[in-house]
Formats: sequence, C-alpha cells, structure tokens
Amino acid sequence: MDHTNHTRLETINLDSSMLDGCTIYDPRDENVGSVSHVHGHGANMQVSVDVGTFLGMGGKTVVIPVSALDVMRDENGDVHATTTWTKEQIEALPEHTDM
Repeated sequence: MDHTNHTRLETINLDSSMLDGCTIYDPRDENVGSVSHVHGHGANMQVSVDVGTFLGMGGKTVVIPVSALDVMRDENGDVHATTTWTKEQIEALPEHTDM
C-alpha cells in the first residue's frame, strides 16, 4: 500500500474512537494486527494490538506505544498505522493480559 498520499494524524488528536480496529503495518507493509484497546491519552498513549491471529484463532495481545506508530487516514477515510518495528519484533513482545 502506498502511504505517501495518506493524511498523517497528530498524536494530540488521536482517541479510542479513531484507533479501535486500526490496522498496523510493518516496514514491509505486512499486516501486523489491529488495535483492540487504547490506554491513556496524548503522547503517553499506548495501544493493545492483537497479533499472530489467523481467522480469529491463536495469537496474543501486545502493547505498543503510540509514539512508535505513524497513524494516518487513507483516501477512503480509513485510519491505519505504520511502524518501523517488524512483524517479528512485535510478535516477540510479551503478552498483555491486563492493564
């Protein structure tokens, strides 16, 4: 996916209604997972991301700081994010159980 023309969203404007369900892509543009929950506000915000699932089975939930994401809106108005972390790095994060 070409993200060049997508509108970057400022961290200050992000909230759970924008980020819930947001798909996260790694540097190779692989789908890493999707946001299942948002913790906190502003620059200290963190997102819970469901990773490693296949057809809703398996996988786990990890936490990523929003500062590690480049959140944007595409031509259709859909919000998604990219990160410099690889899919393997994200899947290697410890499982998040409760916050």
